[in-house]
Amino acid sequence: MCGRFTLIQVEKIPERFDAKIFGEVNLRKRYNISPGQPVPLVFQESPNKIEEMIWGLIPHWASDPSTSKALINARSDSLLEKPAFKESFLKRRCLVPADGFYEWKLAGKEKIPHYIRMKDSSLVAFAGLYDIWKDKDGKVIKTFTIITTEPNSLLKDIHNRMPVILREEDEKIWVNKEEKDVDKLLSILKPYPPELMEAYPVSKKVNSTNNDSEDLIKPIKIFYLPNQENLF
Repeated sequence: MCGRFTLIQVEKIPERFDAKIFGEVNLRKRYNISPGQPVPLVFQESPNKIEEMIWGLIPHWASDPSTSKALINARSDSLLEKPAFKESFLKRRCLVPADGFYEWKLAGKEKIPHYIRMKDSSLVAFAGLYDIWKDKDGKVIKTFTIITTEPNSLLKDIHNRMPVILREEDEKIWVNKEEKDVDKLLSILKPYPPELMEAYPVSKKVNSTNNDSEDLIKPIKIFYLPNQENLF
């Protein structure tokens, strides 16, 4: 799964995705984005605009968003099987700008957070889906989810899933309103080349959503006792 990520190079978003800011978008540096928070997206309905949506998809047909489970991830291999995702996959796809994400590796009884990013520190896009919930009084809630896939060789020792990081040449395909070839769309939801990525352990401070600073992405050293998995 993908439960936390970073968006640090915010000033590069408009040029990188050839899109303009739409409405109120907070472009501050963020080192610990978590579910329930607003995130700037490039979305299928208007792929030349950047708009904020809340992380944790609520289907438009949900009777009450306050009691509906917000879906932060969607498995790439079951998008067409899940009612919450099928329509969005066909009609409401989005790009989720990011420059890194966190996963937790189990070491004995410890869960050690790792930060994963591109070796060249470049800004990338996760493949996402979005939906728009409305009530009879006109209240609107815009939400999204991040698609995950099987891990590449770099990630498989850390976690059993990873977010779909789109290759730059596939980003416009993903948010193209005219693209309806299901097989083509599914084919680009694959693990990112591991040789272009790096991963390293970071402080457990990232476990708290109250922490949001550059310290969270700084590498730390970890030590193991011989023949044991316990972490020091």
